[in-house]
Order: sequence, then structure tokens, then C-alpha cells
Amino acid sequence: MNYYESKDLGRFAEVGKFAGGLMKKFFDYYTEATGTDGALTKREKSLIGLAVAHSKQCPYCIDAYTTQCLESGSNPEQMTEAIHVAAALEAGMTLVHGVQMHNVLEKKGA
Repeated sequence: MNYYESKDLGRFAEVGKFAGGLMKKFFDYYTEATGTDGALTKREKSLIGLAVAHSKQCPYCIDAYTTQCLESGSNPEQMTEAIHVAAALEAGMTLVHGVQMHNVLEKKGA
């Protein structure tokens, strides 16, 4: 048995059991932001979602956005490139904080 089970993604709506109104508002917002064409196409939004899912390491979102990417016309090469963009940004965000270390080093005279 795994902590994350793919079938649990289908139970997501149950999170609203005790706050149904809030969950409905979330789903309305989520659907509008991710599931429809706007300034970005649903395909583009799906690739962004896949990249963020990997960056945030959410197995449920990785499953959902892998499927959504395929359904919206993305191919494995595009999907892989999207997660490399996320990985590169994560690396850059980590490394740029090295400036903080350098600031401390300078204050300590090291």
C-alpha cells in the first residue's frame, strides 16, 4: 500500500464535506483558471499545470495534468520540456539565494 493512491484523486471533492460552499467556489475558480481557453489555451495551461505539479511534487496533480496535457494535444516532448523549465527555475531560485550567503560572509569578513 502506498501513501498516495491514484484512486484518491477521484475523492478530491470529498474535501468539501464540511465546507461545501467553499469547495464549490474553489472548483468554479479552478475550472475557470485551468480548464478553459482564455488568453492562454487549455493546452498551454495544462503544460504550466504539469510543470507546477512537478515543482510542488504533487503526485495527484502530476497524474491529472499528465492526462490533461495528453487530452489537450501536448506530446511527451513538450511535456518533458515543461518540467525541465520548472526544474531550471527551481535551481535558479535556490542558487540566487546564495547572494544572501554572500551578504552574511561579507558582514563576517569571510
